[in-house]
Amino acid sequence: MRYLTAGESHGPQLTTILEGFPSQVPLLESDVNAWLEKRQGGYGRGRRMQIEKDHVEFLSGVRSGRTTGAPITLKIENADHKNWLEIMDVNPGGEPRKKALTAARPGHADLVGGIKYRHKDLRDVLERASARETASRVA
Repeated sequence: MRYLTAGESHGPQLTTILEGFPSQVPLLESDVNAWLEKRQGGYGRGRRMQIEKDHVEFLSGVRSGRTTGAPITLKIENADHKNWLEIMDVNPGGEPRKKALTAARPGHADLVGGIKYRHKDLRDVLERASARETASRVA
């Protein structure tokens, strides 16, 4: 089995593709959503957890509550994206780069990712190396 995650912490959605999953396995969105709800509990949860109420949507690979054997595509929307439209705009423009993040956060992947991928704006790293991304892994 192989899985691939895509999407940024403040982008429109998180996407997961799970390949090589057997067919005819019972799988319901409600079961996955129960695990996502557990993920959001516990000590040390920030303001973001109050904004995001994770809900998975199956886009492919599941029909009538059973897997089909095709790649399973999952989508989790980011409710907070509407507050980051300008910063996270995929089109070229001035505003996002004017607000470039250049100071690495201690204990995070910002510095290493910035060096590895030659990013001047560390937001390109932190948007992927984020606690938010774990929602895709749980789903």
